[in-house]
Amino acid sequence: MLRYSIVFFVVAILAAIFGFTGIAAGAAGIAKILFFVFIVLFLVSLVSGLLKRA
Repeated sequence: MLRYSIVFFVVAILAAIFGFTGIAAGAAGIAKILFFVFIVLFLVSLVSGLLKRA
């Protein structure tokens, strides 16, 4: 999931460089959503792993 977030971020940067602001904003929004989903899933798996060990 983090890989997809990075890919969309790179697409947003390239689109912004070439002047496609609508595509850049959409790709940046998708990258932001995927990044926060990654963080939430990472924290959930971290907490569940710690609870499993205890």
